[in-house]
Amino acid sequence: MLRYTLMRLGIFVGCFVVVWALVYSGVAPRGLGASNGMWMVVLALLVSAPISFVALRKERDRASAQIAPHLDRSINHMKSNLAANRSQEDEADDAARTPGPRATAETDDAAQSTSGKAS
Repeated sequence: MLRYTLMRLGIFVGCFVVVWALVYSGVAPRGLGASNGMWMVVLALLVSAPISFVALRKERDRASAQIAPHLDRSINHMKSNLAANRSQEDEADDAARTPGPRATAETDDAAQSTSGKAS
């Protein structure tokens, strides 16, 4: 992964040097006012992106092959954590909805006392 990143950075720096030379020689237009530096960075990015896409295809595939197992492990770990959280939430919800024996007795006492008052 580090190799791919360094190669990508090298292509960008090379493109930046070429763009800088073209801008200061007058071949490419200059930016307006103080935006000349940003203009050169944007131009270098626009030129280096397709070059990197084509030139670094094999290196990008190697980097993704290194990353894929780690990503799969992370995804599986996250899925197992989500499943555990869901089951804990379901258990807590079921416990809150199911009245216990004490709650049922209190409800029956309250019902009898209200029916006794009504008569």
